[in-house]
Amino acid sequence: MADKAPASSSFDVSDRATEEGEDELLYGAESGWVEARTWCDHLASLCSDLIHIPAPDTPCNRCHHPSENWLCLCCKEVLCSRFVNKHMLQHYEQTSDCLALSFSDLSVWCFSCDSYIDAQVLPQLQPVYETAYILKFGEPPPIRNVELQNVAASSTGN
Repeated sequence: MADKAPASSSFDVSDRATEEGEDELLYGAESGWVEARTWCDHLASLCSDLIHIPAPDTPCNRCHHPSENWLCLCCKEVLCSRFVNKHMLQHYEQTSDCLALSFSDLSVWCFSCDSYIDAQVLPQLQPVYETAYILKFGEPPPIRNVELQNVAASSTGN
């Protein structure tokens, strides 16, 4: 067995993977990998009309910042991210509207679950994801593979 490097010297990721276990390094907190949830208990709070939404270039309704904005999926208000002036976070704290779609990367965040939600898999979120994608890129989103669709069906009991 090789000697371990002294605590003061640096070693690369492959050394850490061997020492800490590959699975922990590749899929744990240090990896930067975030797995979106395939279910959320707060989907009942979604707005009933998520096909008609503001364009992804809509500025924040409060500070008019042009980017890093989110769409509240409960009331359809457009507000800036926590990296700008935190207006979407403040909106959640004031209203408990917990689901929001990022116009930057089209991810969906649930403030109550403190987690990303897979909008492409959940039938309740697919229409708003597809509409936002078309508004942003001018074409429908690519089809996800059947395996992910099966995950959605099993999580909704279909």
